[in-house]
Amino acid sequence: MNLPVLAGTLSTVLFAAGMLPMLAKAARTRDLASYSLGNLVLSNVANVVHSVYVFHLPAGPIWVLHLAYVLASALMLAWWLRYREPGSRRGATVPAGQQEDSAAGIPASEIGVKP
Repeated sequence: MNLPVLAGTLSTVLFAAGMLPMLAKAARTRDLASYSLGNLVLSNVANVVHSVYVFHLPAGPIWVLHLAYVLASALMLAWWLRYREPGSRRGATVPAGQQEDSAAGIPASEIGVKP
């Protein structure tokens, strides 16, 4: 194996491993509120367009890396759409002087209250 292919293989493994904690947390918690729908859609569209380029290259580590990105971004978009709260007002602002409830479902009026 020559040096460029070895470097490509190693970087592919590292990049793919770097995505695993994000995917595992999203699958475990189903909390994707911090992800933007626009970003997820744009990433998926970019991956489709980039596929035209990547799959015209000789087969190699870049194919595996690109497939990892395609799968990760598609999963994140699918999970975002599936696990979003129905009727949620994305981007809605909280009126001045009020707090949002916590992600754990604790009412804002009880956050920080000691028993």
